Order: sequence, then C-alpha cells, then structure tokens
Amino acid sequence: MRKRVVITGIGAISPIGNSAAELCDNAFDGVCGIAPMTLVDTTDRKVKVAAEVKDFDPLTVFTKMEARRTARFSQFAVAAAVEAFEQCGIDMEQEDASRCGVSISSGIGGLKTIETEYEKGKRRGFDSISPLFIPMIIANMASGLTAIRLGFKGSANCIVTACASGTDAIGQAFRTLRDGYADVMAAGGTEASITDLGVGGFASMMAVSGSEDPKRASIPFDKERAGFVMGEGAGVVIMETYEHAKARGAKILGEIVGYGVGCDAHHMTAPLEDGSGAAKTMEDAIADAGIAPEDVKYINAHGTGTPMNDRCETAAVKSTFGEHAKDLVISSTKSMIGHTLGASGALEAIVTMEALSRQMAPPTIGYKVPDPDCDLDVCPNEAKKIETEYAMSNSFGFGGHNGSLIFKRVSE
Repeated sequence: MRKRVVITGIGAISPIGNSAAELCDNAFDGVCGIAPMTLVDTTDRKVKVAAEVKDFDPLTVFTKMEARRTARFSQFAVAAAVEAFEQCGIDMEQEDASRCGVSISSGIGGLKTIETEYEKGKRRGFDSISPLFIPMIIANMASGLTAIRLGFKGSANCIVTACASGTDAIGQAFRTLRDGYADVMAAGGTEASITDLGVGGFASMMAVSGSEDPKRASIPFDKERAGFVMGEGAGVVIMETYEHAKARGAKILGEIVGYGVGCDAHHMTAPLEDGSGAAKTMEDAIADAGIAPEDVKYINAHGTGTPMNDRCETAAVKSTFGEHAKDLVISSTKSMIGHTLGASGALEAIVTMEALSRQMAPPTIGYKVPDPDCDLDVCPNEAKKIETEYAMSNSFGFGGHNGSLIFKRVSE
C-alpha cells in the first residue's frame, strides 16, 4: 500500500537569503538577488552579472579544518540540511538510522576545486595536488557529507540530471518513502559553479544573458529575454511518511502527492520544439497524484529566460492543461535567484510549498515586454492571490531530462 509523504523541515542557501524563511519572504516580495559578479573577474568577459550567495559563512556548520576540506557546493548542502533537520525536530536516538536516507543532487559538483587544483598541478606538478581533490569534487559528496552530519544510514544517493537534478532528487525520495523503503529522507539539490570555467562554458554556448543590468538580465517569458543568469545555492527538505511524522507529533509543512519524470530523447541541450516531452512529464505527475489538471492552479515554472525554453514550456503547459492553461498562474523564481542549475528544483520546491501555504503566487520580476509565444499569466512583477489545493513545480535539464512535482496544501 502506498504511503503518504509529507515535508517537516526546509532549509535553503540562496542568492536572496541564507535560510528558507529569508528565501521565501524575499521571493514573495520580488527581491532581486542578481548583481555584478564578484566570484569571477569579469574584465574582458561577456558575462558581467550573476546571482551569488551573499554573506555565507561555512564556519556556522563546519570547523575551520572541515571547511578547508569541503567544496563550496557541499558546504551549501550541509548548511541547508542542518537548517531543515533542526526544524523538523527528529531525535536520532529514537530513530532507526537505517530507515533514514539522503537524496541530494548536484548537476556539476566541485568545479572551483577542479580549477584550483589544476592550476596548482601546472605550477608544482600533478602529484602535488590535494589528496582530497577527488572526494571534494565528486557530485555525490554533498549527499555523503549530509548523511554523515545527520547520522542517516539508509540509502544516500545523488541523481545527476543537469538542471532537473534537484527535482529528481526530491521525486526519487518521494518514491522511496511512498513505497516503504524508508521512514525519513533528506532531499534536494546544491550547486556552486559561478567560476571561470562555469561562466565561460555557458557563455560560449550563448546560453547566458549578456545584460549588465541586474534587473533586466534574468527576464523569463519577456520578449527581450536573451538567456539565463547563473546562480548558486542549495535547497534541502526533510521528508517523512505521514505515519512517521504523526507518530512523533511533527508539524507538517507540506505534502508531495505526484512526481513525473521523463526524457525528450531529442538533443543534448535543446528541448523538443513542441514541448511534448515536458507535457508528458507534467501529465504523468498529475496522474500520479490522482487529480485532474484543473485542480492545479499554480505552476512554478522552469522559466530560465532562454528564448527556446520559455516558448517550449508555454507550449507544454497549453498541451497539458488545455483551456485551463489560461486560468493558471505561472511564475519563475529564476527571475530573482537566477538559474541555480542542480539546486534550482529544490529551491523552487520550497517556494512552491510556500505559495500553497500563503495562497499567493510569487512574481516573475523584471517583466516588461509581453511575448505572444509566452501568452499565459506569468504573474508579472507582483505576487498574486491564488486559491488552490495543488501546485506544480517543473524542472528541465540538458540531455532532455524532465521532472515535475505536485504539492498539496496542508489543511489547517
């Protein structure tokens, strides 16, 4: 028998706040986290702005030695996980640790460490690079270090599906709990790839915005959009079976009721022009939740701000929801926090749950010029009142990866 799956803790490190509460408050207030880059020297570079995490101190969760031995993306993940774990109130002395697992993803991993150690190897010889080089850079280390910190001894995995990684990590944790393989899961995504190689790689693909105006750089669904803005951060949620959460008297923050996953099987970077792959994933999530399309009234879109993604996602929404599409409110959190790649689905899941709690849709900020190819209600510039029991969060990644989650409002 399938089990209900609920969320009892949330944690975030983001360009608009280093806690889940700050992330959500600023997202609904339309705060822009994009600014001139400081992590990369932008002299003679095409890209000048990014959505960087600000004022993050790894020593709040690590000792000095631990911090030196931990890549930035893993630091973000552990910090977010600790916040979520402290909120959920689980006492590990009362738990079967083998029934507690981790599913935290990263699309890229320790890119800055790769750059640093490569330069060291060129100067001193490659036998002189850090013995911790490999464990610091591998994408699964965020999941492993979180398991170590929390004492979770069940499955600890890292699903790498590019920009769908955070959504798929939560989706797979949802299935793990629903099917009875665990009682508790820490799930989410993390990324820290605002580096010379990261920025240069995306710039050479013509995927990122060249705008130097932070307020007009990440403009999803706007006709003048010209690419995404790189972001960084982490989002982690503590998920439990409903029975487990109720038995220990936990406060339930949200419920996950559906997950759809699929692949376009089409192109390395481009989505299917008609959006059919994304549409199928949304349809599967709705069917998995056992609801009708009309029950969903808010979507936190993938909404990257690239010309093709936003057009194709709009087509996918229209295909999935039919006439109901015009009644949906859709918004892109990436207009505020940029594209945090493997972390985006997790951070956006937290905002989506908050949308249900507040019965408000967060805005798509910076929006000025309507695009006839993106003609749905994209909640421009100001939060909007909604009335819905269900909301959807979408993520699509290079390789054609598509993921969609459906959340249900917690009843008072």
